[in-house]
Amino acid sequence: MEMAVNGVKFNQDRSCFSCAMETGIRLYNVEPLTEKCRLDSDIVGSVSKVVMLHRTNLIALIGGGRRPKLASNTIVIWDDKRKGFVLEYTFDDDVLNVRMRRDKLIAVLARKVYVFTFPNDSKKISEISTKVNPLGLCELCTSSEKQLIATLGHKVGTIQLMDLSAADTGDSTSPVNINAHKGELACIALNHQGTLVATASDKGTLIRLFDVQTRHQLVELRRGTDQATLYCMNFSSDSSFLCVSSDKGTVHIFALKDTALNRRSAFAKAGKVGMSNRYTDSQWSLANFTVPAECACICTFASSNSVVAVCLDGTFHKYVFTPEGTCNREAYDIYLEVGDEADF
Repeated sequence: MEMAVNGVKFNQDRSCFSCAMETGIRLYNVEPLTEKCRLDSDIVGSVSKVVMLHRTNLIALIGGGRRPKLASNTIVIWDDKRKGFVLEYTFDDDVLNVRMRRDKLIAVLARKVYVFTFPNDSKKISEISTKVNPLGLCELCTSSEKQLIATLGHKVGTIQLMDLSAADTGDSTSPVNINAHKGELACIALNHQGTLVATASDKGTLIRLFDVQTRHQLVELRRGTDQATLYCMNFSSDSSFLCVSSDKGTVHIFALKDTALNRRSAFAKAGKVGMSNRYTDSQWSLANFTVPAECACICTFASSNSVVAVCLDGTFHKYVFTPEGTCNREAYDIYLEVGDEADF
C-alpha cells in the first residue's frame, strides 16, 4: 500500500497534527504521540491538505495527489461526529491553503484571500487581494482577543496585516503593510497573542521579527549563510522562542525575549576586519538539531523547553534544549506506524 505523505500541519494550539496522504488522512496527538482519527481513500480519495479546528470534530480537506475524490478548487468540511461532509466552499481557482479559528475560515488562492464566518451560518465577509502567492502563504491569529490575519502584500517582499473583527460588523478596514524583505517571501508566522510577526524570504538566510502594532523591526536572526528553502516557523506559546525548519535538514531554535542567549558570529568576537557589520552582528540560533535532509518538515514547541519536528517521510522527532544551547533527543518515532488509540 502506498503511504506517501503529501502534507502535514499542526492544529491551532500545536497539540495535534494532521497528515494528508495518498491513502486519505490521519490525525495525531503530539504528546503522547498517538493516532486519533483516520479517513481512508475510499471516503476522501488522495488529499493534498487537511486542517484541524483545534481538537473539535470539524476537519477541512482539499483534494489532490494521484487519486483525488475531492476537487482542488474546493474546501470540504468533514464532521467526524456525524461521519459526513457538512460544508463546502468552491472557487474559480485551486485552493492553495486553508486556515481556521473558532469563528472564521480563510481560503487562500493565488491572488485572493477569502474570509468566511464559520461554522454556523457560514458566509463570505471579506476578501483580500495579494500579489501572486504560489505557496498560499497566510497566517491567522487564533487568540480569542485578537482577530489578525497576515498574508502577502501587493509588492515583492511585503506582507499585509488586517484586523478581521471589523469585517464581522460589515465595516471596511484597510490592511497595514510591512516591507519585510527585498526578495519573495517564503514563510510567515504569527505569535498566539497576535503581537509579533516573523518573516523569511526565499533566500532562507535571514528571519525578521516585527512588532504588529508599530510595524517596526525588532530583531534580525540568521539561519545560515547558504540559501535554503524554509518549510515552517513557529513561536513558543509565550513568544520567548522561535523554531525554524528548512531543506538543510536542520531545525533552528532562536531566543526572542532574551536575545543574549543567541550565538554571535565568531568574526564579531574576533573583531574581524573587512566583514560587513550586517553579517558580524547577526544573531545565530541558540540551539539546533537535525532531521532527514531535504525532506519537508514542520516544527513547533512542546512542553518543557522541547521542540517536535514532523517530517513527510513519516518520522517524528522530539528534542529538549537548554538556555546554554545544548539539544538532546528525547523521542523518535515513525508516526505512520503508530496504532489507533482512544478518541479525543
